Amino acid sequence: MIEARHLRVLRAVARTGSFSAAARELGCTQPAISQQMKALEKSVDTPLVVRSGRGMQLSEAGRVLLKHATGILAGLSAAEEEVAAIAGLRAGRVRLVSFPTASSTLVPPAVARLRDSHPGVRVSLVEAEPPESLAMLRGGECEIALAFRYPQSDGAVALPAPAHGTPREARAEANLEAQQLTAGTDWSDLVVTPLLDDPLVGVLPAAHPLAGRGGAVGLAELAEEQWIAGCPQCRGHLVELCTGAGFEPRIDFATDDYPAVVGLVAAGLGVAVLPRLALRSVRPDGVSTVPVRTASGAPAVRQVVALTLPDLADVPAVALMLERLSGAAADR
Repeated sequence: MIEARHLRVLRAVARTGSFSAAARELGCTQPAISQQMKALEKSVDTPLVVRSGRGMQLSEAGRVLLKHATGILAGLSAAEEEVAAIAGLRAGRVRLVSFPTASSTLVPPAVARLRDSHPGVRVSLVEAEPPESLAMLRGGECEIALAFRYPQSDGAVALPAPAHGTPREARAEANLEAQQLTAGTDWSDLVVTPLLDDPLVGVLPAAHPLAGRGGAVGLAELAEEQWIAGCPQCRGHLVELCTGAGFEPRIDFATDDYPAVVGLVAAGLGVAVLPRLALRSVRPDGVSTVPVRTASGAPAVRQVVALTLPDLADVPAVALMLERLSGAAADR
């Protein structure tokens, strides 16, 4: 096998015309140069140098190998420089996948801080909700996925309720959806960086009797309300919380769009439970927000995290991006 160190010796011998001069150029001994040349000739099974008088010159095979060695060593040098740039954070790439709430609140300040300190590191962003974002991470389509789950569920996802009045046969499809969502909460093969616990708040029409009461609202107090639900995972968790409070919510509207949820609530068409982080990027006109208590009396929260693969966690650009995301979360 031809080694790069042998090619460097061949190039030095060709340039200087002797083993001793090559040794001085490379900072080693003449016997070491001789041994490496013998090893290289053994690898290619043909002489590479021809002695002539007091000097030496390359054989025909030596000249052919030197021609290729020049390009090989130049390529290796370029590769070493690029790797060193990445290791030193003068270059690098981080591909983020994030759910929309984090995209509008946590990602912008984190990326801005990274670019300020390391402008050579490129960051890109694609939006996807878990479990799709987890599949993208495991499939090599990104280095970091921002995701969330609900700690009250201990990783389980409740059965999403069909809209009010839907035939019971529709629950079979909802059950399959719940199984797919549960797969998205299994993070045992990933490196998890907790970012924050995002409180869930009740969103009520401004004129709702509970809006101006002050203090937290128990979910059981909203049992007779019409509900507006969010994404499938959020809807499943809403059903779980309400079931724990002793009722099944009547879900008349379901939308992933938070401004639409706020608009529906403001129009008096129902109530909702939203992450507080989501309301930071929505104008809450015509609604009132109140803390929400679960059946146990504990506040309702979701856990927001950054996920990556174990082999990626020590890549300098990835580690720095995780640090910047943690900093952005700490400022919330």
